[in-house]
Amino acid sequence: MRLSQLLKAKIHHARITYANPDYVGSIEIDAGLMAKCGLRDGELVHVWAVDHKSRIQTYCFAGPPGSIGINGGAAHFFSAGDRVIIAAFDYTDEPIEPTVILVDERNRFVREMGAFSVLP
Repeated sequence: MRLSQLLKAKIHHARITYANPDYVGSIEIDAGLMAKCGLRDGELVHVWAVDHKSRIQTYCFAGPPGSIGINGGAAHFFSAGDRVIIAAFDYTDEPIEPTVILVDERNRFVREMGAFSVLP
């Protein structure tokens, strides 16, 4: 069997709501957004800044509506208000259709996007 790492889920243009270096680590993500794109507590995610160069990998856990919080050492790379893309990948030997969602400036679901859409 030959496995490829393919995009599974992406939350596009989320806004960091807090950065807490004193927490143990990880990223807290609105539980509704996690459910909508199929992310699970403890899953590895990539977090990519839109407006600067920071990129990290960490695990995610569900939080309250609107929350996107960066914790631990990663909090030194992001600030409240930063726009980010959160992505997760699966190892698979079959094609998968990723779930890609767009959120607004308050991290509310706007719409599902095609996997490789360009924002208008």
